[in-house]
Amino acid sequence: MNPDWATPFERGNGNQTTTWQDCIAFHQRLAQAFAPWLRFEEAGRSDGGWPIHAGVFSADGVFDPQEAKAAGMPVFFNNNGIHPGEPEGIDACMALLRDLCLDPARRAALGRAVLVYIPVYNVDGALNRQDTSRVNQNGPEAFGFRGNARHLDLNRDFIKADSLNARTFAQVFTRWDPDVMVDTHTSNGADYQHVVTLIATQPDKLGGRTGEHLRGTMLPALYADMAARGFPMCPYVNPVKEIPDDGIADFLDSPRFSTGYAALHHTIGFMPETHMLKAFEARYRGTRAFVESALAYTVAHGDAIRAARAADRATVSRGAPVALDWALDTQRSRPFRFSGFQAVHEPSRLGRYQRLRYDRAAPWEKDIPYFGRYEATATAVPPRAYLVPQAWHDVVLRLQAHGVPLQRAARATRVPAEAYRIAQHAKRRVPFEGRHLHDVLEVRAETMVAEVAEGDWLVPLGGPHDRFVVEVLEPLGIDSFFRWAFFDSVLDRKEGFSDYVFEDEAERLLAAEPELALRFQAWKNEHPELLGDPQSVLGFIFSASRRYAEPGWRLYPVLRLLELPVGRHSS
Repeated sequence: MNPDWATPFERGNGNQTTTWQDCIAFHQRLAQAFAPWLRFEEAGRSDGGWPIHAGVFSADGVFDPQEAKAAGMPVFFNNNGIHPGEPEGIDACMALLRDLCLDPARRAALGRAVLVYIPVYNVDGALNRQDTSRVNQNGPEAFGFRGNARHLDLNRDFIKADSLNARTFAQVFTRWDPDVMVDTHTSNGADYQHVVTLIATQPDKLGGRTGEHLRGTMLPALYADMAARGFPMCPYVNPVKEIPDDGIADFLDSPRFSTGYAALHHTIGFMPETHMLKAFEARYRGTRAFVESALAYTVAHGDAIRAARAADRATVSRGAPVALDWALDTQRSRPFRFSGFQAVHEPSRLGRYQRLRYDRAAPWEKDIPYFGRYEATATAVPPRAYLVPQAWHDVVLRLQAHGVPLQRAARATRVPAEAYRIAQHAKRRVPFEGRHLHDVLEVRAETMVAEVAEGDWLVPLGGPHDRFVVEVLEPLGIDSFFRWAFFDSVLDRKEGFSDYVFEDEAERLLAAEPELALRFQAWKNEHPELLGDPQSVLGFIFSASRRYAEPGWRLYPVLRLLELPVGRHSS
């Protein structure tokens, strides 16, 4: 290798990772020296105001995504540094791009595929450099921090896109629409012998022909190839009980995570998680081995992956139900050959409890149960379009950031529609990544005639973004905009009552509304313990009466349109 192109990792002692400044300068120097094959430029800005860069490598010199797609070129996307305390992917990406530039054989092996990459996604975290934030990790000597400038974990932000980072990522991702994505990480958790563990897009959740290809063809090939490269992998160690011996379960990558976000676009996503306790050099080499393995597979099988993705998009566009939430199938497992260490429980010297320790002097290898199947627990049939009233501009902003085509109503009109009334909801008491996420949700569907105002936003279906749109706008979606608290203002009533005034009015309402009287009697029979509480008694009558109903209370404002309104224009 030319010493002029050695990376900071290669010049160091095997326990050092690059700084953000050196990393970006390295890629810029590569792009200047090898312009026929490499483009490297600023893609957007972080919350801290720093540039987020993206690169494109093409042995054919194709740097336009539309041209690449029209030519049927497979697109492979590599994201690094979402958690800068897990930096081996940043260093591996530098060396991989360098080798593609310098080695004609590697360029030839890339074939027609296009490699798109973000060298350091969480720039703010990378600049927050120290050696104290990864208590369970073995090196490197200094590294970045998990949170960005807003203290957000960006691998929880892909759907809600509260960060400028996520909006930049979405623009790069949707512009290139990759066939395969690899997002590099380091794991936390149990101790075991494997250097590389793998979170793949959950095949059942990915679904269709793409999910079948992933489970039946691609994953077996990657596991075999990684073993041949000296890094026998195991699935991400997600124990069903305390230790891996009892089995591990496939990780459900909801769309807040990178691989789950990829699945909304029918993209196969991988999150290699190298083991935190292995030496940094081993983690670096394992990460690079996986990126190269996945890239080689994409080059060889790109046409099959592209065909599967197109078929699955067509299936959704024809109106097939879209799964919204999932549960692990605990009745189905298969044996997986796992290399672990003996788990030991012994008295703690710090308190009166038994602590867990893994004995590295007692390695073992045996089959353990692997639970790799999920079942859909909620589905939705796509409507003709969704209506997002213009008041919900923060939702529109996110749809636009995710590349969803929108139209505006050119004039006021009325169309048949379906709406959801929120029947039950429960939120996390403690904020999660800046929002009180809804964990429990029950909705009731209602038919209505939608009043479309001039300037309201229409989201027609029938295109490549259908799955994304359905999963984020249907409130029961596991990571829908509703669950991420974008619509919480409809969940509380805007008017109330004073007890001493409303007492007489409540009696008049019961006489005027026979249905209310029947419901009140049933409520009294069910809740005799509440009859001594005036707020409970009067509150029920107030909330259940027709006269004082607030039509917008608990009404999910995004409507499912059963036909498209006349008079609309793109925006």
